[in-house]
Amino acid sequence: MEIDLSPVELPEFAAGTVWLVGAGPGAPGLLSLLALHALKQADDIVYDALVDKRILALARPGVRRHYAGKRGGKPSAQQPDISNRLIELARQGKRVLRLKGGDPFVFGRGGEEAQALEAARIPYRVVPGITAGVAALACAGIPLTHRDTNSAVSFVTAYASDGGLPEDVDWESLAKGSRLLVIYMALQNLDKIARRLMEAGRKRDEPVVIVSQATLPGQRVVETTLENAAADAKRAGIEAPAVAAVGRTVRLKRVGL
Repeated sequence: MEIDLSPVELPEFAAGTVWLVGAGPGAPGLLSLLALHALKQADDIVYDALVDKRILALARPGVRRHYAGKRGGKPSAQQPDISNRLIELARQGKRVLRLKGGDPFVFGRGGEEAQALEAARIPYRVVPGITAGVAALACAGIPLTHRDTNSAVSFVTAYASDGGLPEDVDWESLAKGSRLLVIYMALQNLDKIARRLMEAGRKRDEPVVIVSQATLPGQRVVETTLENAAADAKRAGIEAPAVAAVGRTVRLKRVGL
């Protein structure tokens, strides 16, 4: 059934502009109205590997689709090429939708694309999406914050462009200063991260949850400890994309509908 958006005042998607839009964690129902509006208006969609096919199916007939997926360890489009494609399409007078999994400004390289568009003087709009770190815990029944456990949370990526741990992350400070760590792209370096955190004083039996394919039909949740997280994830056959959370808050896991 077609959704009537006419009662909602939505901004014009003008020709020659780019919208950097977060598609959310996967499930189409978690799209924002602005994201759906963009899908219905765009002439060209440049989309990531983590954008669900059911979301792309919501686009208007005749839209041109350009795959720009980046997956760790696999041949991927280079970021400068993606940014240049956005600029090129906008200069052709197209309404360009850059559709990114999660939120474009949370470990999504949206900031780099915005900088490129700014330098090229291409008008653009940023449409936030639900980031995976929020969605994964919610769908596993875990509150991101709770007055009895934590008043702060840290989001961190476990994966640098070369496949190793990011050099600008101070794991010792995170271990000592953040009661709940939410780790994006956690699988490949989970063993290294666990060692860093334990060396910095986190307890070996500290609870950890790993959520794979969050919000999708294949969602899986593994409950483990910091010491055993990497081995348990491997034993369970957990695959990317996956988010891990470390902290006492994980014990508050509940089963919802």
